[in-house]
Amino acid sequence: MRDEAERRGAGVPGAKEAGSGDPGSGGPGTGAGSRGAGSRGAGSTAPGTGRAGRPGRAARRAAPAAGTGAPFPGPTPVTGTPAIGASVTRVPLAGTAPSDGPTLVIVAHGSRDPRHAATVTALTERVRALRPALRVETAYLDFCTPGVEGLLTRLHTEGVRAVVVLPLLLTRAFHATSDLPGVLREVRARLPRLAVTQAGVLGPSPLLMATLEERLSEAGVRPGDRASTGVVLASAGSSDPEAIAVIAAIAREWRRTGWCAVRPAFASAAPPGTADAVRALRAEGARRVAVAPYVLAPGRLPDRIAAGAREAGADVLAEVLGADERLATLVLTRYDEARRAGHRDGHPEGHGPLGALSA
Repeated sequence: MRDEAERRGAGVPGAKEAGSGDPGSGGPGTGAGSRGAGSRGAGSTAPGTGRAGRPGRAARRAAPAAGTGAPFPGPTPVTGTPAIGASVTRVPLAGTAPSDGPTLVIVAHGSRDPRHAATVTALTERVRALRPALRVETAYLDFCTPGVEGLLTRLHTEGVRAVVVLPLLLTRAFHATSDLPGVLREVRARLPRLAVTQAGVLGPSPLLMATLEERLSEAGVRPGDRASTGVVLASAGSSDPEAIAVIAAIAREWRRTGWCAVRPAFASAAPPGTADAVRALRAEGARRVAVAPYVLAPGRLPDRIAAGAREAGADVLAEVLGADERLATLVLTRYDEARRAGHRDGHPEGHGPLGALSA
């Protein structure tokens, strides 16, 4: 059962829990401030531009750097308005509850692109701000430091005896169901006094959909454009068939909120690519096409999404999801769910179903 705070996040339903991890750089991170850190979107003239030559909202906010996405030259961005089709609670209840529970360890994929780690750090800071009493640490599966095993070993040495490990992934593919559980299995065997619970991945969630909607609004898509606009839901991609299926399911659900059409696309491992999806929407009669990256942070794969959008002549390219406050709230929602599940099922934290390898 999703937390009440999550259900308040948007009027857009999420798909059933399953799906793709976000492999490679840019898949599982988040943006610095409210976006990704320091990348340049298609059609923008400088980092953080909302339109070509004009500072965007990310650049105007108190953030370490601007985001990856920016619209192609097009309509004037809508400012000061809520996300299209979404009712957003800016500081949901899940983020404000005090906590002195297990340490939260946020595990991102990692990337050689420095923007990735910068955005993960920005999201971690937002989580800490929402729940100051909770200790929050960050680790990476690859490319960046600290690694998961190294961080958990250090925490154990410092006297920590219970952690909730949260994969910073949008869907449940191999990173969440195989890679991370394998690392945690080794840690449990080596450090039996450390109770380790693996929390669920972030998506699907209405909070993610609300953030996507706001990114499109910031990129210049007005409420009145909805019925004539086709949207490409562009994810990182995965070789896991379940991952591909869940992205397709999210696209179908999103289409029901009034868009002309919504098509999934993938930056790697599966067709169609972003450019092909843009062309398909044009062929179906969409007057305008917007590309919405369903990725958390800038990096190699989001850059590939942007390149596909440019190649096919999309009208709008939104920014990545970034370190939005709603994502910080969602992280805490998943943390709370993991703790409740352990207590409800009568298992000590770290040894219940969410501590199992299929969490």
